[in-house]
Amino acid sequence: MADVINALIVERVRDLGATTLSITHDMGSVRKIADRVAMLHQGEIVWDGPRAQIDASGNAYVDQFVHGKAEGPISTLTGRR
Repeated sequence: MADVINALIVERVRDLGATTLSITHDMGSVRKIADRVAMLHQGEIVWDGPRAQIDASGNAYVDQFVHGKAEGPISTLTGRR
């Protein structure tokens, strides 16, 4: 179903000349619908750039998230309760 929604977004953008903003953790969706990508970590933008650069962003946060690595600067321990 996600791919149906992705296709609808791409079609609407193309047909209407619209701009969209999507918030997702689904990298498949990002790769299908995005022209540009921004990554947020703890409320701050830690990287932004063209979708084509996401796999070679040079950013440790993006690399860890995109490639599903356990090790890196993103921790599940946020200090919050």
